[in-house]
Parts: sequence; C-alpha cells; structure tokens
Amino acid sequence: MNPQDAVNFGLFVMAQQNTTPPGSSAEAGQLRQAEVSTPAIGSVALLRIAIILGVLAAWEFLAHSGWLYRDVVPSLLSISRALLKLLSDPNYYFHLGVTGAEIGAALAIGGSAGLLVGLLLGGNRFLAKAFEPYLYYLGPTPKIIFFPIMIMWFGVGPESKVALGTLSCFFPVALSVAAGMRQIDKVLIRVGLSFRASTLQMVQKIYLPAMRHPIINGIRLGFGFALIGTLLAETKLSNKGIGFLIIQTYSIFDMPSMYAMLIVLFVLAIGANSLIGKLGGLESIKRS
Repeated sequence: MNPQDAVNFGLFVMAQQNTTPPGSSAEAGQLRQAEVSTPAIGSVALLRIAIILGVLAAWEFLAHSGWLYRDVVPSLLSISRALLKLLSDPNYYFHLGVTGAEIGAALAIGGSAGLLVGLLLGGNRFLAKAFEPYLYYLGPTPKIIFFPIMIMWFGVGPESKVALGTLSCFFPVALSVAAGMRQIDKVLIRVGLSFRASTLQMVQKIYLPAMRHPIINGIRLGFGFALIGTLLAETKLSNKGIGFLIIQTYSIFDMPSMYAMLIVLFVLAIGANSLIGKLGGLESIKRS
C-alpha cells in the first residue's frame, strides 16, 4: 500500500465510523432536552433502591427469626463489625494482592489468547468449521475438573491458579471475538482489500475498531470466569489468597467474616467490570 492509498484508506475508515445519519443533530438536541427534563432519581433507580432495602430487611428478619441455625444468617450489625475488622487488617490486603495478581495474569494471558484465536476463527471459515465446535463443547464444561491436571503441570503454587483462571477466561473471549468478526460490515472489508491493505493493517484499521463492542463484552465475561476459576482453585489447594481466607473462615464457622469477604469481593468485581467497560469506551458505543 503506497502512502497516498494509506491516507485515503484511513480517511474512509474514519468516515465510516464517524458518519452520522441525516437528522441526527435534531435527534441529539431532543435527547439533550430529554436528559435535562429527566428527574434526578428516576423510577428505575427508586425500584432498585426499594429492592435493596427489601433484601436487607428480609435478611435482618431472617437473622432474628431463629428459623435457621445460629449465625448461618448473621445480623447486619455483626457483618458490619466483621467488615470493619477486615478492612483494618493489613494481612487481608496481602491476600487480596495475591488474588488480584493471579486474576490479572489469567485475564491477560487468557484474553490475549482468546482474542488471537477469535480473530483466526472469525476470519477463516475452514478453521471455524474445523475448530469452533470444540470451543462450544468445552466452553460450558466446569473448568475446576481440570485443576488436578493444572497441579501436576504447574505445581501447587500460584501458577496452577493462574492456569485455571486462564483456561476459564479463554473460551468466552474467543467465542465473542469470533462472533464479532462475522458481524463486521462487508463494505469495510472490501474497501480494505481494494486498497491492498496487509493483514496487520486490516486488523488494526478494520477488524479491531469495528469489533470493539464484542471484544469488550468478551473481556468482561472472561474477567468473571477468570475470577471464579481462580477463587475456586484457591479454595481447593492454597495457603494464601481470598479463596483461602473464605474457606478458612467457613471451616471455623466464622460466618460474619465470610460474608464480609464476599461483600468486598462482590464490590470489587463490580468495580473492575465497570472499569473495563469504561476503558473500552462501552458507554460511548451504547450511546451511539
């Protein structure tokens, strides 16, 4: 591709991605007016708050009802105390860092491998017909059954946890990217080929920008599966990490501390998932 063709090719891709349909300015003005007139707290937000309050009230009622064994459902006050104690313990942050590093490594390795395989399967029909069924068959399989193999291959250290998290993360990313490849506008692909773009240029200028939504969704799903796989591995065989702490508190029946850890883990998972979406520009994609 000569320099002039490269310039024209880049301008065409930018125009395709930034083109707005006629009347979009008027629609945007109407949307801005609608946003201004929207109340600060909508009915959906009120419903969500009501659901949360209802769940908390039901939990507290069940904790004091005596229907279950003592501390199976601890009171919110005892959970709050355990949560404050947990957050003030420096040792907890060491275990949190171990689990975070394992999940991050699993997401990086599994996500990169899934992205590469998804591009190959989505761009080649022969490879897709030959190998994609295996991904669909192995994807729903509980990955914890492979943990004994991971221990034999990588030992009992963090490497086996990272390996199981990587395996869990790989499948949703690969399948999501492969499906997104097939949804790319054929006009963009033909134009790239007409400008004699190389494979690397096609990936950088056509495939990845057009597939941002399925890629980000795949990474978010992969993060969730990597989190589950890593924590499950830590609960089975480990002496550090959040999974180890959770199973330890369960073994001594310290239910308030266990619920406190689950709450922190739940909040961190939601925050990380939202951060991935924001860094990937998912909100701007939805608005457009």
